[in-house]
Amino acid sequence: MKSLKELYRIGAGPSSSHSMGPEAAALKLKELYPQAKFKITLCGSLALTGKGHCTDAVLKRVLGDSAEIIFDYERENLPHPNTMYVSVIKDGSEVASHTVLSVGGGRIVFAGETLAETPEVYHHNSFDEIKQYLSDSDLRLPDYVFANEPDAEEYLTEVWEQMKATVKEGLNAEGELPGVLHVMRKAKYLWQSKHIGETDEIAENRMICAFAFAASEQNAAGGRVVTAPTCGSCGVIPAVMYYMKKQHKFTDKQIVRALAAAGIVGNLIKTNASISGAECGCQAEIGSACSMAAAGLAELYDMDIEQIEYAAEVAMEHHLGLTCDPVNGLVQIPCIERNAVAAMRAINAVNIANFLTYTRKVSLDTIISTMYETGRDLSGRYRETSEGGLAKLYKGK
Repeated sequence: MKSLKELYRIGAGPSSSHSMGPEAAALKLKELYPQAKFKITLCGSLALTGKGHCTDAVLKRVLGDSAEIIFDYERENLPHPNTMYVSVIKDGSEVASHTVLSVGGGRIVFAGETLAETPEVYHHNSFDEIKQYLSDSDLRLPDYVFANEPDAEEYLTEVWEQMKATVKEGLNAEGELPGVLHVMRKAKYLWQSKHIGETDEIAENRMICAFAFAASEQNAAGGRVVTAPTCGSCGVIPAVMYYMKKQHKFTDKQIVRALAAAGIVGNLIKTNASISGAECGCQAEIGSACSMAAAGLAELYDMDIEQIEYAAEVAMEHHLGLTCDPVNGLVQIPCIERNAVAAMRAINAVNIANFLTYTRKVSLDTIISTMYETGRDLSGRYRETSEGGLAKLYKGK
């Protein structure tokens, strides 16, 4: 498996696949061909929801206004649902061409090449293998991460600082989010509006939702976020961890260790299935984020490895089949609310794991494989194309 730096990426929203990935591709192309002009054809989900995700604007910002961006809505048999065909032009003639895939989480792959390849850092590729190794070595998941990536603790500290900053910025922001839907920001209202007679349980739900809305609204506005594992699901882990720090006084160091544990779960999903909504629907984004958050929270509570696995498995299992149908291609409806619901569900999954772990029947590895098969079976209308589901039926108010 790759470094956690490939999973947790810091950058601008609103989409790891549609803005961060294309931005990374454009920067690489500009580095390879500094004097060239570019013609880029966006296909699949990049074409169908690229306008709403500002894909063309991101490419032009990096490559200049001379870059020609074409939205091809018809091309089929693509190597990946997020495919860009690049023509490099000098003196009016094509001098090179590339097929670039935005594979999720902000990562890109140049088809047939190794430009975006990074070394394997972790040599176990299933949770069962990792669990056995931890048992033999008497280690916890964060120790496993730091042993394989000596600089991971420093990097995850930077990640956590950005997560906190994103939540704080979102809690203080007001007004309307960009785009044609005229969605108003709600995080500040949720944070400040205490219910009359509010119980501790209601207060917890309200605060967690406020934190998830804050990060997700920052993403929708093109703010700086952390892919966890994607931009569209960037509110789940920060919401859970921010709440735990604020209300239960966990330290930053403890939360960094929790992010390491969560990262291993995310890495396994990314390696053995997908974190791309265009490839496997929203279960691959929100489901993965919920699973990661549950694992991180279980680590925060010092639960054993079986309980951590069960928490992550429960969280993913009950997102199976979740479609990705963003209205107008914007990461707003239903995406923002889904982050809040998944954050609360992660806490519920840990509660279940605390009591029922040793009665479970399904492994995390099995549920990851199930998610991937389910996602590949989903109709393309429900995989970030905005051609079906809520994106098709929502008529506005």
